[in-house]
Amino acid sequence: MMSETYVECLVKKKTSSGMMFLRMLTIAMAVAFLLAGLFLFILPALLVGLAMAVAAYFVYMNTDLEYEYLYLDKEITIDKVMAKTKRKGVTKYEIESMEILAPVKSWHLDEYKNRTVKTVDYSSGVEGQPDKRYAMYYDGGIKVILEPSADMVKAIKNIAPRKVFTD
Repeated sequence: MMSETYVECLVKKKTSSGMMFLRMLTIAMAVAFLLAGLFLFILPALLVGLAMAVAAYFVYMNTDLEYEYLYLDKEITIDKVMAKTKRKGVTKYEIESMEILAPVKSWHLDEYKNRTVKTVDYSSGVEGQPDKRYAMYYDGGIKVILEPSADMVKAIKNIAPRKVFTD
């Protein structure tokens, strides 16, 4: 019988101040146009208000984000959780195709720095003290920024000890 390791980790993405402003602006405009349309009986204002309310909904869903990492059976699955209500699968990474997993500022990543790769960020976007983000180079062409828990890093290191560094 093969024992499978299962670890999950939830990371809240920090909302930028620009996106917070956009969220507030769309809500304020929706309220203003809806009130103008209702009380002054202006149909175009009511329609604009409804359109702004829809826009505010989508802005809110895409600014209140969490990433859920799930490690199971030599595979990392990443889901996006929008406004704690809607889950969307983002991607899967096979540990066998991973080249390296190390802290973002690790010297182990020095030889990878000059590569031209597509970078995707599934972390909180915050450089903490200490920085808990990790960089994973995957399949020769992708750099993935993650913020895994210590348990998840340990589970991956058990499977691929020569590819995982914790410095």
